[in-house]
Amino acid sequence: MQFDLIDLSLFRHVVEAGSITHGAERAHLALAAASTRIRNMEKSLGAPLLLRNRQGVVPTPAGRTLLQHARTLLAQAERLREDLGVYMGGLTGQIRILSNTNALTEFLPEALSAFLAEHPQVSIDLQERLSDEIVGMIAEGVGDIGIVAGTVDTGRLETFPFRSDRFVLVVANGHVLAGSRNLAFAEVLGFDFVGLDRASALQRFLADKASRIGRPLRLRVQLRSFDAVCRMVEAGVGLGIVPETTAQRAARTMGIAIVALDDLWAARDLTLCIRAMDDLAPSARQLAEHLRKKA
Repeated sequence: MQFDLIDLSLFRHVVEAGSITHGAERAHLALAAASTRIRNMEKSLGAPLLLRNRQGVVPTPAGRTLLQHARTLLAQAERLREDLGVYMGGLTGQIRILSNTNALTEFLPEALSAFLAEHPQVSIDLQERLSDEIVGMIAEGVGDIGIVAGTVDTGRLETFPFRSDRFVLVVANGHVLAGSRNLAFAEVLGFDFVGLDRASALQRFLADKASRIGRPLRLRVQLRSFDAVCRMVEAGVGLGIVPETTAQRAARTMGIAIVALDDLWAARDLTLCIRAMDDLAPSARQLAEHLRKKA
């Protein structure tokens, strides 16, 4: 049985993504090459590592055992690279960040840009997830730093305030709701919506909220950014739910109106979470401190 670090990294990505296709993308491998590596791993072990189904893949008992060891070995390899990086002059290494949609689109680009400019030998693997998923993944050691909604239970993780924002409803000027000051999410579910891709953390969150109310979220168009959502709203395609910071910026140049949402979940106090500051590799620890200062 011979697995190299590329095999282990690929397998971790596949399990975390729940898909060989998406795992290959995260590992920067062609799908054919990734599939061959997985098959060779199973052949070498003499047992299946993944169960394939229509929804994707899940690890077998052997796969779960491999995943635990893979995470440990990959973390040790990363720590080795960072420790040796001292002799190369400056920080080195890769930092894994898990973020909800709000922080990823509105606050992280500027903060990470400044950090990476100061540390050219550091790279960042940034993934978008739901807040409750992030807490579990940070606790399991899947990521180094998480940014979640302040309402989620973070358990025993170390937490620090990060930023505050809130979700608002955006509608086209002239829309029947344009004159409203505030509304509840349940009151607008009869209208068509424009939103992010259905796989995005925010869109899954909103779909779940609509389902709990007992109404479907009528998503007419899926886009890749909040700015694009606002442009489509301006064109009258549907309503949108975006961070207030995005809405205020867009309203300066677009014909949209901003309506406050009464729902408690609309307020977004964002929280930085880690397992323990002392357990982080040097580069991740410095980034966590950098993000705390940005708060």
